[in-house]
Amino acid sequence: MPSLHRSAAIVGAYEHPTRKSPDKSAYQIQAEAARGALAEAGLTIRDVDGFMTASRQGMQAAEIAEYMGLNPKMIDGTNLGGSSFLAHTARAAAAIAAGYCEVVLITYGETPISIGRAIGTGGSDRQNATPWPESFETPYGLIIAASYANVASRHMYEFGTTSEQLAEIAVTTRRHAGMNPGAMFRDPMTVADVVNSRMIAWPLHLLDCCVISDGAGALVVTSASRARQCKTKPVWLLGVGEGLAHQSAGHRDYTTVAAAQSSPRAFAMAGVTHKDIDHLMVYDSFTITVLTTLESLGFCKKGEGGAFVQGGRLGMDGQYPTNTDGGGLSNNHPGMRGIFLVIESVKQLRGDFAGTPRQVKDCKLSLCHGTGGTLGTRHSGVTMILGRD
Repeated sequence: MPSLHRSAAIVGAYEHPTRKSPDKSAYQIQAEAARGALAEAGLTIRDVDGFMTASRQGMQAAEIAEYMGLNPKMIDGTNLGGSSFLAHTARAAAAIAAGYCEVVLITYGETPISIGRAIGTGGSDRQNATPWPESFETPYGLIIAASYANVASRHMYEFGTTSEQLAEIAVTTRRHAGMNPGAMFRDPMTVADVVNSRMIAWPLHLLDCCVISDGAGALVVTSASRARQCKTKPVWLLGVGEGLAHQSAGHRDYTTVAAAQSSPRAFAMAGVTHKDIDHLMVYDSFTITVLTTLESLGFCKKGEGGAFVQGGRLGMDGQYPTNTDGGGLSNNHPGMRGIFLVIESVKQLRGDFAGTPRQVKDCKLSLCHGTGGTLGTRHSGVTMILGRD
């Protein structure tokens, strides 16, 4: 992949405040998020000449563009699940560098809690007779939560990881949510609260699982020259890498995730090391997602994740403050959460929370990693490193 290092900047990053909006459609909250991100940058919808989004439903990119009155020069509806919007950011930078467009709007929004759609508790809605990979799994009742539970139990078997160590991730994330007025759940909790919560799929308890919420977000990516004219401090794309993990004809390593492929490429493009990173946003559909991702990203050796997440290392005053918005475990999770990872990274790098306990001290470099799909079967991974101006 050609280097995208500092080829573009994020100049708008807006998270819609809703966690439940039965009176609004998914399109409406996306449009409201888009308006917020453009306003931050001092731009309007008329400045947008590139548009990207992803959803589970059909040709939403075209439909949402029409809803917002957009006629862009380029449009992208690539769906990689939860990592889609990190990939979109890289594709936006590439399109800008190639001269396709100059201002790219990226949006996402869904309303699962308002429409009563359970995420992660049901099987595939595709026909089992269809000749595709899940047709060999769905008949056995493998739901998403159970697939992640398989990864967790395998990690425990191989490396001695404990439920208490996984619970440390949920507790730390909840502590961060307590600093975010918009987070869905903010009340403090303990390791005991997590391990004593209802079992969902052994060994994962209720509080090891992400919340289900409505939500929307938007990003504005533009050229280096245009970024200097915007109202906000630009946040630069320094490095990005993509990866894909799957069953590999039955030879899958359950405890290695796609981050092992994507992170070396991102670090090489950014020209930085793990010790340089000040802040982490790691997809947290379940606690085990964070633990295995940290290992595969290279922040600790494989099998050492359990010990790594203990002792406050992921807290605000720790070595790697992680998921500082409260994450999918406590803040929000409408279904594909990757856009919110980027939004929080941008805000931390701009210093939006300066003077409050939520601001990471002297935050210069932030790493985001999105996961799309399902650990234990097949999933995408996109690692992105962002830097402040």
